[in-house]
Amino acid sequence: MTSHDHKHGHDHDHSHNHGHAHGSQGHNHGFASGTRAFAMATLINLAYTALEAGYGFWTDSLALLSDALHNFGDVLGLSLAWAAATMARRPPAGRHTYGWRRATLLSPLGNALLLVGFGGALGWEALRRFADPPSIPALPVIIVASIGIAVNLGAAWFMRDGHGAHSHGKDLNRRGAFLHLMADAAVSLAAVLAGLGMLWFDWRWLDPATALLVALVVAVGAFRLLRDAFEAAMDAVPRGIDQDEVQAFLAGQPGVEAVHHLHIWSLGAGEIALTAHLVRPAGAGAEVDHDRFLDTVTHALDARFGINHPTLQIEHGLDCDHDRHDRAPHGAVP
Repeated sequence: MTSHDHKHGHDHDHSHNHGHAHGSQGHNHGFASGTRAFAMATLINLAYTALEAGYGFWTDSLALLSDALHNFGDVLGLSLAWAAATMARRPPAGRHTYGWRRATLLSPLGNALLLVGFGGALGWEALRRFADPPSIPALPVIIVASIGIAVNLGAAWFMRDGHGAHSHGKDLNRRGAFLHLMADAAVSLAAVLAGLGMLWFDWRWLDPATALLVALVVAVGAFRLLRDAFEAAMDAVPRGIDQDEVQAFLAGQPGVEAVHHLHIWSLGAGEIALTAHLVRPAGAGAEVDHDRFLDTVTHALDARFGINHPTLQIEHGLDCDHDRHDRAPHGAVP
C-alpha cells in the first residue's frame, strides 16, 4: 500500500491497495489452473469432435454433422481462450503496465464471430433438407450424441470456476467457455431425443429440425458473447456488480462524507478494478486510522463484490482543483 500527501490548495491522500492477501504467487497459481482447464477442455472436445464428424459423414446425419461443426467452433474458441489465458500469465513489463490480462477479453469476441459463421451455415443446410429429409440410421446418432453429453459436461467441469454465484462474472473468458460447453451438452441431448424419435417413429424430419435448433442455440450464444465482449471493451461495469450498491457501500464507511470519481471495470483473467475518491475530512481521527481504514475497505470490496484491484484516493476537502481537468462525467454522493 502506498500513501502520498499532496499540498497544493487542498489536502488529499493517494492510497493504492490491491487487497491481494495471497500475493502474486496466488495469481500465478490461478492463471496456471485456468490454462490447464482450457487445455483439458480443448483436447477433450477435439477428440470428440473428430469422432462425431466421422460418424456424421458415415451416417449422413445432419444432426451429428451440425453438432460436430458446433463443437469444432467451440474447439477453435477454446483454443483462442487457451492462448489468451496463456498470454494473461505474462507479467507487467514496459508499456503493458497491467500485463496481458485483457487478452482474455478479446478471445470471446473472436469466438462469437466464429459462432455466427457456423450458425448461419447450419441453419441454411437445415432449411434446405426439410424439403426431402434423408433416412438416417438412428442408433449411431443416439450413441454418439450420448457420448457428447458426457464429454461436454466433463469439459464444463474443468471450467466451472469461471461461472457461478460467487464469480461475479469476473472471468469472461472462462465464463464464455463454460456456457458454450453447457449449451453443447443440451444440444447433444436434443440429438439423442431426435435419434429416439427417428428410431421409434421414423420421424426423419427430426434430423434437420435438430440441426436448426443447433443453429438457433449458436446464434443466441454468439449474441450474448458479442454483447459481453463489447461491454468489456467499453470498460462497462461487469455484470453481477451493482455500481450504485458499491457507491452506497463506500459512502457508508466510517468518516466518509462523499464518494466521487467511482469507476469499476474488468481487467480480464478474473481481475476487477475500481478507482474512487473518498472524502474524509481531517480532524476526525481519519489520519490515525488511515491504513487500517484502507485495509478494511479493500478486503470488504473483494469479499462482498469480488473487486480485487481497488485504488482508493482519500481527500480531506470537497474542492479538488485537479478534478476539474477530468472531463469524464462524475458525481459526488454525500
